[in-house]
Amino acid sequence: MLEIILAGGWLMAPILLCSTLAVAIIIERFWSLRKSRVTPVGLGATVEDWSVRHELDVRHLNQLRSESPLGRVFAAALANRHRSREYIKEAVEDTGRHVVHDLERFLHTLGTIAGISPLLGLLGTVIGMIKVFSAIMISGVGDASVLAGGISQALITTAAGLTVAIPSYFFYRYFQGMVAEYVVLMEEKALSLIDCIERGNTDSYEYSGDA
Repeated sequence: MLEIILAGGWLMAPILLCSTLAVAIIIERFWSLRKSRVTPVGLGATVEDWSVRHELDVRHLNQLRSESPLGRVFAAALANRHRSREYIKEAVEDTGRHVVHDLERFLHTLGTIAGISPLLGLLGTVIGMIKVFSAIMISGVGDASVLAGGISQALITTAAGLTVAIPSYFFYRYFQGMVAEYVVLMEEKALSLIDCIERGNTDSYEYSGDA
């Protein structure tokens, strides 16, 4: 493996760096975007219990806000529960934008890696072919080892760039879809809570097993 990397030339260094970053981002996003962390089961029951006990105070709202992204959205609504529906929705939307930004953290970097990795491979291909034609100009086609070195560099960098780009793009799209699903789910839960707040009956908030 080391021989293959060395044969690819100096462009293998940024490709390997992209590969390392992509793996780190994928692992981190799998951990951070767990459903149990984003929309934990029982969160609605917890809010209902606090409401029944009249414990929707600053301490409990801060606890709710710190536990999960859905909790941040709920806390934004509950903190403004004595205001108008329009004000509550605006507060929830503002918080939601920050929540979505956090859920999409590092995804743009992963998408960039998916985009530039094949370009780095293509650059390696061009450099390798330049070496081949330069060798032909200098010594003709008789020196097979020089020609093989340039062609080898061209093929190795291309293969390495695609090897990094394909899974990076796959997981980039996968995580984007996951975030989109979470956004829809949180919107539904937030609207349900806002409806209950508008009726002045947060203790009857209907929650599902997903929240």
